[in-house]
Amino acid sequence: MTIAAGTDDNRQRSTWIWLIACLGVVAIQILTQHLMGRLWICECGYVKLWEGVVNSSGNSQHISDWYTPSHIIHGFLFYGLGYLLLRGKPLSVRLLLATLIESAWEIAENTPMVINRYRSATISLDYFGDSILNSTMDTLAMAAGFLLASRLPVAVTVTIAIVLELFTGWIIRDNLTLNVLMLVWPLDAVKAWQAGL
Repeated sequence: MTIAAGTDDNRQRSTWIWLIACLGVVAIQILTQHLMGRLWICECGYVKLWEGVVNSSGNSQHISDWYTPSHIIHGFLFYGLGYLLLRGKPLSVRLLLATLIESAWEIAENTPMVINRYRSATISLDYFGDSILNSTMDTLAMAAGFLLASRLPVAVTVTIAIVLELFTGWIIRDNLTLNVLMLVWPLDAVKAWQAGL
């Protein structure tokens, strides 16, 4: 065996270790949400691939919904963050950082404090948190966005993010930008515009 072959084997082994660590983080996210009393699936008792009605009890309960693009954009942003903070580190290490951030958000998002904030500051009056399935799929959507950003030119990634933001903003009057704005600094004018759908 050559030195190069040994180095490749070590690199592959290291990649697998980091990827297993990512899966471990997702498993901890799932377990934590279960211990928090989150439902595994929609209270309706079935699973849908897509929930297209934003103001419904099924929103944030199924595999994907209008907020899935926001999680893909999280992946784009976390790829950029990992590139800045962990430049020179393997992609799998940066993916672990992204997974830690997304999982922490998914857990925080489903605490009573954040759920109540959504309900008081946004148009999401019927929001009671995500199902464990939806939350897990949000984390996987982030990972897909992260991996996509790792393969695409920056300009293409930015273009996709802008298109996703504009499209969801147009269709449902909400997107990642508006979501963050309304959580951090709610504006009555935006809330009224969103409610007009």
